[in-house]
Amino acid sequence: MTTTVLDLKKQYEAFRAENPKVRIRDAAQQLGVSEAELLATGVGETVTQLEGDFRELLKEIPTLGYVMALTRNESVVHERKGEYKDVSFNGHVGLVLGEDIDLRLFMSSWKFGFAVHENDRKSLQFFAADGEAVHKIYLTDKSNESAYDAIVASYRAAKQDGVLDIEPKPEAPVTTPDSEIDVAAFQQAWLDLKDTHEFFGMLRKYKVSRLQAMHLAPEGYALPTTMEAVKNVFAEVSKSGLPIMIFVGNKGCIQIHTGEVRKLVPMGPWFNVLDPQFNMHLREDHVASAWVVKKPTTDGVVTSLELFDADGNQIALIFGKRKPGIPEKTEWREVVAQTALIINE
Repeated sequence: MTTTVLDLKKQYEAFRAENPKVRIRDAAQQLGVSEAELLATGVGETVTQLEGDFRELLKEIPTLGYVMALTRNESVVHERKGEYKDVSFNGHVGLVLGEDIDLRLFMSSWKFGFAVHENDRKSLQFFAADGEAVHKIYLTDKSNESAYDAIVASYRAAKQDGVLDIEPKPEAPVTTPDSEIDVAAFQQAWLDLKDTHEFFGMLRKYKVSRLQAMHLAPEGYALPTTMEAVKNVFAEVSKSGLPIMIFVGNKGCIQIHTGEVRKLVPMGPWFNVLDPQFNMHLREDHVASAWVVKKPTTDGVVTSLELFDADGNQIALIFGKRKPGIPEKTEWREVVAQTALIINE
């Protein structure tokens, strides 16, 4: 290890001695480094550096069997158990389309990979160029450990020195002023949507940020609500068993839970879903705005709840369970209409 890595290792060991319960992501923030750099201090002990084409590595993940997939951003952690199935790539964009683990992968943001064996847990962890985590895969007691060991052996980096070429965090994109946007054309494009997947392309075409779109939407298509109202929606679907979809993403991965949410557990600033196959940990205090959003499609209007932080970053999207070609369930629309009370801006 280089002197720099050894110095950071000593700092981290001292920090952990004083703060044994602080998670590595929070420790990294307090020490002024990235999570990847802090994790890399364990190379040669609990951590193995990986290299190679991570698309090919991901194609081998189905051999692990039943695992836990974790994707997060600054405000929410999304954990889903199941099997990786139907893994495919078109260039640097990938899909995992299992019934339980459902991912959209943006591989141009995947730079660093590690195999981690700590506290009797084995995992594969991937990070962006700035050292921010994009996706993690944890073995369970049902997983195939020999398949895991084979993957680690195949993608083990030649150099195991913990040295990472970390890039600065990208600057936030500059928002186009409302005055420079053709609002009438943008609103018409919204009304002309045929599929929810067209929404991102529409934002890019008109150079509108996702939060800005909430304010510029056609009348009645983006209505402000509150985090308390969103929690009320969760309470209703928890009682009724109405299946929903929860999207959580970062620059490298979007992870989707489709199904019921049952056990809701508030804990300090965290709003948690703690079900056997799905866990979500959402920082309520990070939610600066929440919206009920309506998008036209060829199957009828699709209704979502969208959460944003104070910087306008999207925290999570929540839909009623549906598939293309099938209209949205009226029960979901009714729950949102009755429970996510609209507030005045």
